[in-house]
Amino acid sequence: MLPADVVPGKAASGGRSAQLEHTGLRPGWTTGACATAATTAAYTALLTGDFPDPVTISLPGGRTPAFALAAEELTVGRAMAGVVKDAGDDPDVTHGALVRATVRELPPGSGVLFRAGPGVGTVTKPGLPLDVGEPAINPVPRRLMREHVAEVAARHGGSGDVEITVSIDDGEEIARSTWNPRLGILGGLSVLGTTGVVVPYSCSAWIDSIRRGVDVARAAGHTHVAGCTGSTSERTVVAEYGLPLDALLDMGDFAGAVLKYVRRHPVDRLTLCGGFAKLSKLAAGHLDLHSGRSQVDKVFLAALARRGGADEALSAEIAGANTGLAALQLCTAAGVPLGDLVAAKARDEALSVLRGAPVAVDVLCIDRAGNVVGRSELR
Repeated sequence: MLPADVVPGKAASGGRSAQLEHTGLRPGWTTGACATAATTAAYTALLTGDFPDPVTISLPGGRTPAFALAAEELTVGRAMAGVVKDAGDDPDVTHGALVRATVRELPPGSGVLFRAGPGVGTVTKPGLPLDVGEPAINPVPRRLMREHVAEVAARHGGSGDVEITVSIDDGEEIARSTWNPRLGILGGLSVLGTTGVVVPYSCSAWIDSIRRGVDVARAAGHTHVAGCTGSTSERTVVAEYGLPLDALLDMGDFAGAVLKYVRRHPVDRLTLCGGFAKLSKLAAGHLDLHSGRSQVDKVFLAALARRGGADEALSAEIAGANTGLAALQLCTAAGVPLGDLVAAKARDEALSVLRGAPVAVDVLCIDRAGNVVGRSELR
């Protein structure tokens, strides 16, 4: 989600940053880091008349990246600076977005106030780490911006009492491809980040959205939620159970993320719904269902089929099948309930991850058309 004109800062030694250097993947910067850099530049200009370019900030992990300014404007009592977000090698939807911060002086004693400008959303549902009505600027970015405002004020003789309006060009349009509308964040994107660094392919934003989805569902009083691998499984769950949209979790490939968060923040009932092949991976003990990180184990499916009555010849065919779907078709033709067996085993794996949390689980396996081809009992 970020810019080619961002000047990389110094990497902290050791830890995740050092690990990334060995992968050959370039890390990037979160929207929160970009907003902090823009705020720092704007407030500095407000006090001194000059925009630092590039502007350097300090992040929680020890990095000190420098950001080139893509926009700047200074008027009486107000300054705006903009930074283009560079997500590095992560496939982030906000890569290249222009993040702006407009800083306005306030009377002494006012503190630091945050406002949502164009392209930044507003919280409209409980369950998020912000009150309803607040701009969707998360707690860590707020803290970073406050800290940098205080540093600039100390360096240049300011009071530190300012209003910060964060905006993101085209943010409302970009937000339509995110979870924000379902989470009740309306009007634009969220300003996110805990470390300030985007780790390539960590999918941290997706996993964070799963967690916020659980929080919103619980706050809305929903006792039954569903983790779905995609839009087809969402339609199946709605048809089966009539669940509202804010009880649906866009699980994608991250079954483990759903289960681990629900373990700590339980609901009465969790339904997992997805394609037969994906859920066969969960049944085999994989918590990441991505095709690049786990594979359908046909030998495992053959062993399950044997429990369901498959003979040795059918088991051999299943073990040699090209795909999970082909294995399912072989069993369907032979009257072996492989879909139900996979669903039951996936449920048992989910329960083992939940470690006794007070959550009842059931699993639905579907085909590509959304037809249920496997179903477990609720336990």
